[in-house]
Amino acid sequence: MAYGPGIVSHVRVHRDRVQSSAGILPAVARASCPRTLALALLLLNFTACLALSACPSSTAPTQITSNGPNVQVVETTGDQAMLLQAQPSVAFGTGGSTSGLVITVDATTQYQQMDGFGGSLTDSSAWLIWNKLSASQQATLMQQLFSPSGGIGISFLRQPMGATDFSASGNYSYDDMPAGQTDPNLTNFSVTHDAAYIIPLVKQALSVNPNIKVVALPWSPPAWMKTTETMNGGNMNTAYFSSLAQYFVDFAQAYQQQGIPIYALSVQNEPLYSTTGYPSEYLAPSDEATFIANNLGPALSTARLGGVKIFGYEHNWDNTAYPESVLGSSAAPYVAGSSFHCYAGDPSAQSTVETAFPAKDVWFTECSGITSSTFAGDLVWNAEHLLIGATRNWARSVSLWNLALDQNSGPKNGTCSNCRGVVTVDDSVSPASVTFNVEYYILGHLGKFVVPGAHRINSNTFGTGSIEDVAFQNPDGSIVLFALNSGSSATTFTVSSKGQTFNYTLPAGAVATFEWK
Repeated sequence: MAYGPGIVSHVRVHRDRVQSSAGILPAVARASCPRTLALALLLLNFTACLALSACPSSTAPTQITSNGPNVQVVETTGDQAMLLQAQPSVAFGTGGSTSGLVITVDATTQYQQMDGFGGSLTDSSAWLIWNKLSASQQATLMQQLFSPSGGIGISFLRQPMGATDFSASGNYSYDDMPAGQTDPNLTNFSVTHDAAYIIPLVKQALSVNPNIKVVALPWSPPAWMKTTETMNGGNMNTAYFSSLAQYFVDFAQAYQQQGIPIYALSVQNEPLYSTTGYPSEYLAPSDEATFIANNLGPALSTARLGGVKIFGYEHNWDNTAYPESVLGSSAAPYVAGSSFHCYAGDPSAQSTVETAFPAKDVWFTECSGITSSTFAGDLVWNAEHLLIGATRNWARSVSLWNLALDQNSGPKNGTCSNCRGVVTVDDSVSPASVTFNVEYYILGHLGKFVVPGAHRINSNTFGTGSIEDVAFQNPDGSIVLFALNSGSSATTFTVSSKGQTFNYTLPAGAVATFEWK
């Protein structure tokens, strides 16, 4: 990830809005009265509210006759009173009146097919889970991360090929050579480093959730392939393009031999950001296109790995020229689409590229939490920009960054001093403790419910400051609607599907997932 001056703070400066919550009472109790009155109203009959001078006139919709499908509801609030907490089910029905905000869900109009939701078992993440947790803690956490029933159902792993800015092992590649020496035939290639704890954890994740798709990419090629002969920063020596292509093939084959199929490869993480602070590389769009067209694509086909997808670009929303250049080049036959990060720009960039190249797909592949932000602010920001924004702009995945970091935002091999993982492993205490961060609940709100192979379907949304949403249909026909109240007060809205409706009230700054058959 690129931590250029002000990038992360600029993207997230508006996220620290602490949203108020209307608490954890059932929706009908929150429709029109203060929380202190709501429980009594439930017991004494809602109509008594009209006789109380302290209670405002009811604007809630009249009761709908429940004669349709039951809807399961899970909610998370900004004050953390509810965290992926099941709510009383509601039911579709007829009659009554609707609210002023009606979300119409239409499964007959389908958009992109979803690959999954997840993050990265970086070297630091895997090292922490493998070395700092007991066997029972590790097994429990893997269930909590990857099991759709017992956890949040992570189904997408974006795995670094070699070191990143989060590596407990420092810098490494799969073909390191002494300074001044090269290995163009890759006789020294080995994934032995990963065999210690990364590969075992990826295999464990696959055993918990066989639907996981694994995407792999380097932050830097081996140092000897670069003009600077360093992993940190610099440019690719294009004379070694054929060696780099074989590097990808050898990696995919080595992982496949370990029982880990590679779904897709990206050529280079954040190719427009070269820094001496951690493994990185500048790679011009013309060079990426040439490498894919002349080297990587043909090499994968020759190795009978032609089913492995290739993602182009792999950088921030603020640049659409790069992905469009690659998709419009001779690399196009080999490129499945483009992948994006969150650190600059906004999700609409994905639609810009999709509109220009509708036959190609879009993936959202990296966004990191930071420790200086708030749970409430991040819940709204991530829901609005990633779960809703990225997917409504064609993303087939929503993948965050480190799945686990320690209490010091490490182990670090780079420049981010306040990055936060999906979970925090605090090894300053014995035994180590595991804390679930806002990112865990964000991923869970779709990961537990939207399975790989689902399609995003049509639904209207009301934009920032109101009720925002996105809807999906799973392969088994079940419907999932995710909603965010990004406004400043509790809001009642209506969900309509196939001529039936239900009403729901969502506190300010809260999110909810609705699922029905």
